[in-house]
This record gives sequence, structure tokens and C-alpha cells, in this order.
Amino acid sequence: MVTLRLAVAALVLTTLWRPRIRGDRAGLGIAVAAGTLLAVHHLAYYEAVARLPLGAATTLEFLGPFALALCGSRRAPDLLWAGLAATGVLLLSGSGTALDPTGVACATLAGCCWGGYILVGRRLALRVPDGGGLALAVTWGALLSLPYGITQAGVRLLDPGTLTLAAAVALLSSVVPYTFQMEALRRLTPRAFGVLTSLEPGVGALVGLLFLGQHLAVTQWAGVAAVGLASLGATRGERREDVARAAAHAEAGAREG
Repeated sequence: MVTLRLAVAALVLTTLWRPRIRGDRAGLGIAVAAGTLLAVHHLAYYEAVARLPLGAATTLEFLGPFALALCGSRRAPDLLWAGLAATGVLLLSGSGTALDPTGVACATLAGCCWGGYILVGRRLALRVPDGGGLALAVTWGALLSLPYGITQAGVRLLDPGTLTLAAAVALLSSVVPYTFQMEALRRLTPRAFGVLTSLEPGVGALVGLLFLGQHLAVTQWAGVAAVGLASLGATRGERREDVARAAAHAEAGAREG
């Protein structure tokens, strides 16, 4: 699924933006780094959701963006939010439905990669004013995931029904959201971007319950809520001048491009 999702997204984005490979070695290096983080994130996350309830996997994955929200902060209240997030993780993993250790490790790896992607993706968004950088990153990610996909699925990758489903997933979960995320990363600091993902754990848990029948204990629901609340609290203090500076930087980069 990861291989097809990235491959279809790469095809669509490359067709739309026709990225240039020559002329900007630094930009190409950033795109390769972003694509590597994206591929590892996707593979780790899908391995996690194969072993964990969706809400639990998404909550652990979200710790990467949350760490960015706290990174570099010198405000004392942020220690409170960090403690609240840690409490949420303990509630999620320490009671109720048993969590598979391998799934927990994969979700944590996905969170680390997602946090790294936000940092590298912002550099890519500022370096390349259009979607060409994103197209290169997703294309590289697709190439990296290809051996894994072939090993796992083989000729099933070419099944028409699977390809149709993969195309829908690619458009709805890669092409459209990643394009908008790049625009957001041009205009927001990494700390502010954290608020955009603060509801993901709760949404993941709700989708898992409604569509997959995945139940969490009351204490685990409390853990999901605690992580989301901690993120909102940590990013709420983002200074307006920092956001304005990021937007000005993005505008200057677009003019240079």
C-alpha cells in the first residue's frame, strides 16, 4: 500500500509540476532527505497500524510533531505540557487494551520521522517556491519503498482493484494534504505547524472505533485526549512575530524563485 500510494502520488505530482533535477544541488539534497523520511515514516506507520488500534498508533506517531512544538522553548509552562503528554502516553500504553511492542516501536519510529520531515520539509518549501520539490521528494520516497513493496506483495501490486484503491488513497492522503502542508510550512514555524496535527490522535481513535471496531479503554481515551491537549497548550503560545517572520521569509523565497 505504501509503495502504490507513493508511486501514484509521485506520478500525479510530477505531471503537475514537472520538477527540474539539474541546477540546484542543495535543493535536490533536501528533497532526497525529505523523501527518505517520508518513505520510512509511511512504512513504519503502516506496520504500526497493522499491530495497534488506529488511535494508539496515531497518538504515538504524533509525539514527533509534539517534540517540535516544545523544541527550543524557554517558557516554564511548556514543562507542564510535556508532562501532560508523557502522562497521556503512559495512560495509552499502561492500561486497557494490550499494545504490541513491535507496533509501539514502529509508531515511535514513524513519529521521529514525521518530526524530521516537518523540519526538512520546511526547508524544502522555502527553497523551492512551487510543488517541484515535493514532487521530487515523493518520487524518491516511492523508489525507496519499491523493493519492500515488491517483496511483500509481488504481482498483487498490479491488481486493478488494488491500483484503483491505491489511487484514491494517494490523492486523498498524499497529493492533496502534502501540497497544502507545503504551503503551510512556508508560512508557519515548526512550532505553529504542530497545532495543525494536534487533533490527529483523537480523529484516529474515533475513525478506528467507528469504521474498524477498535475499542480503547476509558483510560486510553484519556491518554489520547491528554496528548492532543498538551499539543494545543504548547503551540498556543506561539508568538505572532515568529509566524509573521516565517511568512515574510516564504514571500521572499517565492520572489527569488
